[in-house]
Amino acid sequence: MDPEAAETPAPYASEFNAGDIAWILTCTALVWLMIPGIGYFYSGMARSKNALSLIMCCVLSLVVVTCQWFIWGFSLTFSKGASVFIGNLDNAFLRNVLGDPSIGSSSVPDLVFCIYQCMFAALTPALAIGSAAERGRLLPMIIFIFIWSTIVYDPIACWTWNPNGWSAKLGALDFAGGTPVHISSGFASLAYALVLGRRQGQGGTNQVNEFKPHNMSNVILGTTFLWFGWFGFNGGSGLAGNLRACMAFVVTNLAAAVGAITWMCIDYRVERKFSALGFCSGAIAGLVAITPAAGFVGPGPAVAIGFIGAVACNMAVYLKHWLKYDDALDVFALHGVGGYVGSILTGIFAESYIAGLDGATEIAGGWMNHHWVQIGYQFADATAGAAWSFCITYLILFIMDHIPGLSLRVDPETEILGLDAAEIGEVAYYHVDKIVTVDPMTGAQQIVKEEVKEVHPQDYPQGAISDDQIGITSEKEHSH
Repeated sequence: MDPEAAETPAPYASEFNAGDIAWILTCTALVWLMIPGIGYFYSGMARSKNALSLIMCCVLSLVVVTCQWFIWGFSLTFSKGASVFIGNLDNAFLRNVLGDPSIGSSSVPDLVFCIYQCMFAALTPALAIGSAAERGRLLPMIIFIFIWSTIVYDPIACWTWNPNGWSAKLGALDFAGGTPVHISSGFASLAYALVLGRRQGQGGTNQVNEFKPHNMSNVILGTTFLWFGWFGFNGGSGLAGNLRACMAFVVTNLAAAVGAITWMCIDYRVERKFSALGFCSGAIAGLVAITPAAGFVGPGPAVAIGFIGAVACNMAVYLKHWLKYDDALDVFALHGVGGYVGSILTGIFAESYIAGLDGATEIAGGWMNHHWVQIGYQFADATAGAAWSFCITYLILFIMDHIPGLSLRVDPETEILGLDAAEIGEVAYYHVDKIVTVDPMTGAQQIVKEEVKEVHPQDYPQGAISDDQIGITSEKEHSH
């Protein structure tokens, strides 16, 4: 053997499987797509005058958290010298984050793991801010996202996914983010809704007509983006392309389907209608509930998780009427309750043989394997995440709201006008006025004048146009 060749160091990533790296990078792109998916889901559920602002809030979460992740987010969450509660700044500004085996798995390098987890971190506050829809100011929201990611998301993700974290050492199971993503965002959204208060008119006699979704096509589009991206969200969380990832795919799709059917049946029993909104809500509920369990359960338990998750979230929707808070887009009901229920069900249905499908992971399992204490670990992890997220989020928002210039809520006039025009200066929809001439002999039409205007309901007499009518074309006909 050539002595010089023997002394040549191996190239970076030579010890990694190129297929695993390619798979995780693909999953990164899938999770990225979930963020605009949330925007469209939220946008369609809101009123038309706030549609664009909600999409913007979600994509702003992506860019703000990406910067925060580069500065210190990744280091605070996944530094190898982390404490049981939070990491240090060893990897601040992505120092020494390149080709060494990652803390998440030795099958992928640090840099791949970093960008994959960045998408989870960016997705979480995008979920949380949905409860502030139609009344939350944009600038304080951007500042809140940066602060919240640092002192709420990063610690919870550290104790759940970093091997040094207390929850990971305890033995709690969370495959893809039941506590760091869904419970934290859901309980943060509850705090946001309580601090902001209710929207003008919410809870009054016109509530049903005033606050119905303005564009169900956008809601369905957002749901399909989320469902599609969730395959990367759950399927990539094992950090390898193997049989366990395939099982995560299967149970993710199955739980979503069962959740969608379950919610539709509940709505049909009450209203005798096959609700599109019920379909979308049920699918999201099933996806949320299966998230912590995706790498630990088989198809049979996935059916139960999808069903129970949809029933629990459907019941939780009514909490806002009972407790009189205004969670505009049901973030707490779907993500907070769905994530909590999913975490507990993980402790019941987790099986050691499913986790072992990757050939490396060993767990004692849950009640299915007679490991009774596992459900206690799940309660501890989920409850700690919920309490930390709610309390710290409420404290952050309370302090911000008392700082001059950082008040969280828009003034009443701006709320009536809509956040699109007031906060962004652009709107999602326009009203088109046309003057058309008609030849009385042939019936042929010719457009004489066309004027495009922004849709502002207050510009029209009451009853002439509703807030939810969009893209309307009015034609004034004249004979010549």
